Amino acid sequence: MTLDKLIERLAAKSSILITPITVKDYLAYKIEPNFLLPFLKALKESEELRFTLLTDLFGADFPQNNVVNSVGLGHKEQGAKPITNRRTTSDNVGESKSIDYKRFEVVYNLLSLKLNKRLIIKVYISEKETIPSAMNIFSAACWYEREVYDMYGVNFEGNDDKRRILTDYEFEGHPLRKDFPLTGYTQVKYDEKLKKVAYEPVDLDIEYREFDFSSHWHSPSYVLPGDEKATNVIPAKAGIQK
Repeated sequence: MTLDKLIERLAAKSSILITPITVKDYLAYKIEPNFLLPFLKALKESEELRFTLLTDLFGADFPQNNVVNSVGLGHKEQGAKPITNRRTTSDNVGESKSIDYKRFEVVYNLLSLKLNKRLIIKVYISEKETIPSAMNIFSAACWYEREVYDMYGVNFEGNDDKRRILTDYEFEGHPLRKDFPLTGYTQVKYDEKLKKVAYEPVDLDIEYREFDFSSHWHSPSYVLPGDEKATNVIPAKAGIQK
């Protein structure tokens, strides 16, 4: 029996709803947050599968994602505005309600040493939703979840350790969110009076400037120094002996 059939049989046996998705050459599934922990536990404890290692856990922010439920990423309305994750819709005239779209993608990478196979599990949530912590199943999940919280502000229910892990403890905001300003909210410098590093509002001392420079990545149409060497190459003639 193939690996995907084994996983789908395991999920069906535990009444867990999963959806196969395409992630390059990897076997991957999409799952709702309420099924996440039972699925991870079943994959780890299964004698046939033994996905005992959580090799990575990371997040991504897609504010243009207009998916209301976890039906997949990239299905968005025509002409959707960027940097927004909430819409107002109405079922009846004069009646409206706010919808939170699932802008955050949380990805779990599992490894089975027994099968030498990797498995990807994806969960989609909105800003108001939380994901159950997996640190009681995989001890490595604690630091991974701290990183996702630090970078995106995603909360993991059951993991009360909200200490920053990549930014400093007084950092404001979550820097990998698409709505986070490029300049940030504060800047740091050494204060001679306080004799320590101090925070202060962002002050851009230099005006924004546009730089126009040659780069081969942009396929410049002008001639660069040394280009004449490529145009003066004499093609080799067949049959010429030394």
